[in-house]
Amino acid sequence: MRLFRLFVFALAAIHISSAQEAGQGPNAEATLHYIHGAWDTLTRSMTDCHSLVDIKVTTNPILYLPAGMKTPAAVKELTDKCHVRIVSLPKAIERLGDLDPKVLPDEGLLYLPQPYVVPGGRFNEMYGWDSFFILLGLEADRREALAKGMVDNFLFEIENYGGVLNANRTYYLTRSQPPFLTSMIRAVYENPASFAQTAAGRTEARVWLERAYVLAAKDYSTWTRPEHLAGTTGLARYFDYGKGPVPEMADDSAYYPDVIRWIVAHPHQGGDGYLIKGSEHPDAAETERLKQTSCDVTVSVVCMRAWAGGYRLTKDFYVGDRAMRESGFDPSNRFGPFSGETHHFAPVCLNSLLYRYERDMEHLAHVLGKATDAQKWSRLAQKRNAAIHRYLWWSREGVFADWDFTHSRPDEYAYITSLYPLWAGVATREEGRQVVAKLGLFEREGGLSMSNTNTGLQWDEPFGWAPTNWIGVAGLESSGFHGDAARLAQKWDQTVDRGFAQEGTIREKYNVVQANADVQVATGYKQNQIGFGWTNAVYLKMKAISEKDAPAAASARR
Repeated sequence: MRLFRLFVFALAAIHISSAQEAGQGPNAEATLHYIHGAWDTLTRSMTDCHSLVDIKVTTNPILYLPAGMKTPAAVKELTDKCHVRIVSLPKAIERLGDLDPKVLPDEGLLYLPQPYVVPGGRFNEMYGWDSFFILLGLEADRREALAKGMVDNFLFEIENYGGVLNANRTYYLTRSQPPFLTSMIRAVYENPASFAQTAAGRTEARVWLERAYVLAAKDYSTWTRPEHLAGTTGLARYFDYGKGPVPEMADDSAYYPDVIRWIVAHPHQGGDGYLIKGSEHPDAAETERLKQTSCDVTVSVVCMRAWAGGYRLTKDFYVGDRAMRESGFDPSNRFGPFSGETHHFAPVCLNSLLYRYERDMEHLAHVLGKATDAQKWSRLAQKRNAAIHRYLWWSREGVFADWDFTHSRPDEYAYITSLYPLWAGVATREEGRQVVAKLGLFEREGGLSMSNTNTGLQWDEPFGWAPTNWIGVAGLESSGFHGDAARLAQKWDQTVDRGFAQEGTIREKYNVVQANADVQVATGYKQNQIGFGWTNAVYLKMKAISEKDAPAAASARR
């Protein structure tokens, strides 16, 4: 059983300073200097050849325009300048999944009109949930125009590609990512520096918000489609409208074979229904069977390579694998080995975000004078609140837990997303107090760990990530637990400072048990990407909280 219980960790104290290891100690000023200059390094645009490259899929660059869109003059120049092909999508897209990426001649970049900030490393496109955290950093660093442009790009995606995408590549046309859009809209609209403080500027802001509101409502409908419903709970689940293994794993041909090998080596640790017998080079008859039971080796090189030791992965595993990627937590063992059962759960994270989305839409409707709309959004939020407390609040343990709607039971895997309801405003004060009492499940020397289960996967113990550390800290701060928030903010920024002193760069994730950047992933994505957009942003936000609440942090040390 995967029990929600408080582990006592005997952590070795970090006595060896970065000065001994790298010739200099952790220096917040050096970290800040790097961050202030990194936004330009990480900014991309459609007129920049570097923006078109996709190191995950090694093909000649292709830029796809929405169906019927006239090619902008600057884009036409890319043919000679960047040796890129300009192709129009074959039809208009109303919803995610309307266009199967497999019908396109090759994978490519989807056009966006405004510059945007990418995460870094192998991620050279604008991502759905990374961008929320990046936007917070841009605004903290007074880069309001770039922040607004990224939201404008998301509105363009909804209009032309069916919704907020996992990222603007064609192979992401079948899935979204955790829904932060309304939080981004509010961050831009409510920042006085986003629009000129004149009569004309206020009119421009109002028109912008009207459009953003309509398109946000359309994007919300993504999460209420039948495929995204978690059974009859009234809650949502993650789901990808594509089939088979994901194309973006073409640059990591070991991932799916590693999954197979792990399951074979751990027969009693889950993964039931993940494997079927299969050949490395199937004949015509087996190829036809695999189309129904696994994936189509004739259209996907990733599918063909997804073999090890006489086994292939089942069709249902790929459904869960794709849903896991929409969640952003790819992978952990939160929803079975490698989260291959993600589509069987109503997750705390997603439903907390949707509650916040509904409350944001209610607020925006009031701002726009849409009283009837505001009442509608309020009813939706109240309904989700009731469902969250019925299915996701585990009163016996005093935590929010994911709900396995296929077996009608709470999931017992301790995961950092138990803190999301505090950030979303759906947790009561007493629930917040009980969740805070369980911080020891996740709090480590260097910040908040993803889980308390060391699986060797990047979204589990001992790893901590900027987005979940920020959601946790911001949730504690907004719920009144200022000392806990400041303490954790300090821990996170000190870890980033230590890593920067050692390496001279900022990473996508950290080892929060050791409080450094020494990340060794056993299976799955094994690299620790550099850059890194959301870490840069969260560092700035954490610094503001730790400085504001420093006295409270000193009295709340654990």
